[in-house]
Amino acid sequence: MSRTREYGTWPSPISPQLAASSAPRIDGARFVGDDVWWGESVPAEGGRMTVRSRRLGTLLPAPWSVGSRVHEYGGGAWTASEDGRLFFVERTDQRVWEFSPGGAPRPLTEPDRGERFGGLDWQHGRLLAVRETHAAERAVRHDIVEIVPGHRPAVVHLAGGSDFVAHPALSPDGTRLAWIGWDHPDMPWDRARLRVGRIGPDGVVDAATVAGGASAPVQPTWVDPDALLYADDVTGRWNLWRVTVSADLPTHPVAPADADTGGAVWVLGTRWYRVLADGRIVAVRTNGGDELVVVDEATGVTSALGVDVTANASVADVRGSRVLITGSGMHSAASVWLVDADDPAHAERVAGGPLGWDAAWTPQPRAVTFDGPHGPVHAFDYPPTAPGITGPEADKPPYLVFVHGGPTSHTAPAASAKIAFFTSRGIGVLDVNYGGSTGYGRAYRERLRGQWGVVDVADVAAAATGLAAAGRADAGRLAIEGGSAGGWTVLAALTDTDVFAAGISRYGVGDARALAEDTHDFESRYLDGLIGPLPQAEQLYRRRSPLSRPERFRVPVLLLQGEDDPVVPPAQAEAIRAALAARGIPHALVMYPGESHGFRRPDTVADVLEKELAFLGAVFGFAPDGIAPLALD
Repeated sequence: MSRTREYGTWPSPISPQLAASSAPRIDGARFVGDDVWWGESVPAEGGRMTVRSRRLGTLLPAPWSVGSRVHEYGGGAWTASEDGRLFFVERTDQRVWEFSPGGAPRPLTEPDRGERFGGLDWQHGRLLAVRETHAAERAVRHDIVEIVPGHRPAVVHLAGGSDFVAHPALSPDGTRLAWIGWDHPDMPWDRARLRVGRIGPDGVVDAATVAGGASAPVQPTWVDPDALLYADDVTGRWNLWRVTVSADLPTHPVAPADADTGGAVWVLGTRWYRVLADGRIVAVRTNGGDELVVVDEATGVTSALGVDVTANASVADVRGSRVLITGSGMHSAASVWLVDADDPAHAERVAGGPLGWDAAWTPQPRAVTFDGPHGPVHAFDYPPTAPGITGPEADKPPYLVFVHGGPTSHTAPAASAKIAFFTSRGIGVLDVNYGGSTGYGRAYRERLRGQWGVVDVADVAAAATGLAAAGRADAGRLAIEGGSAGGWTVLAALTDTDVFAAGISRYGVGDARALAEDTHDFESRYLDGLIGPLPQAEQLYRRRSPLSRPERFRVPVLLLQGEDDPVVPPAQAEAIRAALAARGIPHALVMYPGESHGFRRPDTVADVLEKELAFLGAVFGFAPDGIAPLALD
């Protein structure tokens, strides 16, 4: 028999601490001999990233922690050789180290040279990486290098010639190198180039462009010494293409689909496809959510793999017909799956798994689309969900509208500890892929071009009002929450619309001009495409920035900020707080020492969840079960 409880006050088994520690992060996976290795965070040890083995358990002991800061967002911070050597980037010094189980790590790169490494990949007996060299502020160089282990390790430059590089791929015979490069002011999802060249006697590659220029190719993969697969969005969707590099032959598509195999290169380690030993391709296809498919190019047959991975999917490694896949699913947290493409019904979870509570507390997402002033707006609706509890019949639930960061990013339907933390207490969550998001093709992504602060705001407002108009949410109790670029949209939505009764900004952007001046090299020209180039667009930056119109803040705001954030420095949060205080708007600013751009420590994540729920209770007038009240200034 169900009980009736006020929305927001439902008792939940999902405490802030449980939600923060229930789902460790997974970072890549590899076949190593007859073993499987994968990267996994350790919540009990401050969230450090280690590498685990299926046979041996934890390989890399504390205090070692794997983590790259190339482009600030990192990725590809570890790899392994077939004979069981681990190569990793140590988070604290950004050097590359070699480690064999039972031994001690030894450095392969020099200290204190202003170098960072990422995108590590062991290919055909050689260790390739992306190197980022900081000569001075905003004087940053990127190149592809080979790191040569041995008694006297060496770092050998292979290729560069672009402001940024990614995805190095060595041909099976070791004579050619392929990679992706792009230049300011473009981001890798705007325009990039697939470059290929022979490795000369001195190790340096003299390369030519074979694809891209007006499109955004990603992830080249050699299928023989003269043929490459890669993903490109020349048709408006990232699909697979094949090219013969030594002949003047046209590229041709491989199993085209109205879905994306490819995505925004924020981090260096994602793999959207891999080639099996018999030539079949295991690929991610994204159209809102992720799906894993097997493509038989010879027969033209594409079949679903059927594994429960619907978000953040990556085809981490292959051997024979076996595949290692990482990602989250409808019924499981981030996991590593071992799947045989010839017997997919018997997929095996190697790591990760359930969220730590009964599945009845986990909401099932509903894909929804709303009409917005700039076109359709895609989102996922997670309704309040608790076994045996319902809200008052006359009431509609409060809703928290999630705005992802990026803004060129994407949210997909999957089980989420954070979402279940709110929905299990009677607060719905609407997760919006506003115009500018990936996962729906280039046209949807480019809807935001020159329109950041306009299209994103209109889209989240349209989604929230559409949900309320459909009778699924209380129009008077809609809150909006987002981090980084999502925080910008939160603040802009609060100043430019009257849809939301409260806002939560995590390390959000309040002043676009200050962001352009202060942010790191990777994103230093990002705003050229989102707003316009400086100094020509100076006035547009000022008009779009929420801090330029502080008199329009009217509803309570919670600000959450890492003290060591190099992407959106704390000065932005402090300026927003000052504007709210000057207007007498109820607010709170919580600073987290030791946190950067994105909260990693479990104690921080738990405190953030508690503060967010307490804030919603204070604004909407309910007392969350087991949560201390939050005083607003």
